[in-house]
Amino acid sequence: MLSLLSLLQGGRSWTGIELAERLSTSPRTLRRDIDRLRELGYPVETTRGPGGHYRLVAGSAMPPLLLEDDEAVAIALGLRVASDGVMADVADTASSALRKVEQVLPKRLRQRVRAMHAATETTPARWPQVSARLLDIVGEASHRSQRLDFDYRDRGDARTRRRVEPYRQVLVNRRWYLLAWDLDRGDWRIFRMDRMSDPQVGPGRFEARELPAESAASFVENALKRYPPMHHIVVDFHAPLERVASLQNDRDGTLTRIDDEHCRYSVDADSFEWMAIMLGVLGLEYRIVGPEEFVEYSRKLAERIRESTEGKG
Repeated sequence: MLSLLSLLQGGRSWTGIELAERLSTSPRTLRRDIDRLRELGYPVETTRGPGGHYRLVAGSAMPPLLLEDDEAVAIALGLRVASDGVMADVADTASSALRKVEQVLPKRLRQRVRAMHAATETTPARWPQVSARLLDIVGEASHRSQRLDFDYRDRGDARTRRRVEPYRQVLVNRRWYLLAWDLDRGDWRIFRMDRMSDPQVGPGRFEARELPAESAASFVENALKRYPPMHHIVVDFHAPLERVASLQNDRDGTLTRIDDEHCRYSVDADSFEWMAIMLGVLGLEYRIVGPEEFVEYSRKLAERIRESTEGKG
């Protein structure tokens, strides 16, 4: 009966013959187990006649979920990644959910999950993060075809209030983007979601427009190719190429060897802020080749950091 419940919780419809064959049981035993599930509160829907099937009704209050071994391990590992901070403000929630999942896993699976956790490390996120609340608000507005208003900071740090018809949220190269129809500009636009704030869902609903692309993801990828980064930054490290490469997980840009003790890092970036932080936390000696604006920005940042530590023990 538990195996039957596990199959039904997959969401698909099953004929009686399919279930009986899958469970290696008789149609009579199958019908009896279906009745027992209903007595326990599981709403199993039955359609009789040719094409008849069994299906578990979705959206009902259900007793504990049954998972295959690999499904349980996949969920636990996904929560582990989330708890390591790959998305803003979900780490604590993911850690709590992970503890609950581990408590109900059979001993053999709990040992597998803990073994993989012990043998796995992740690096801190090195890209702009987006809050789960923002993703939730924008996702709900997109799904319900509701207008969305929000404050937006563009590449030049100019701030505007935008009114859009949201279409899809798209994750490209570790960044979240919103693809939407901009009501004030009368055209499709993409917005970096880490630059969005104060989202407000408007009243009423709109009729979704036809997207002039195969998919939202392809539209965003092609659009990004038309907008080159604002800055090309070049840095020379006083360290072997292999050493720098080992510290730059998930890095963009290009590393080239100068000699056995030096290498050059070239990268395109939208802002100086993130690059200055990334270079500083590597713990390696480096010299900025250019541009001069990045040199000046780094000098000012270093001065602010020095002033903030004056008089400290």
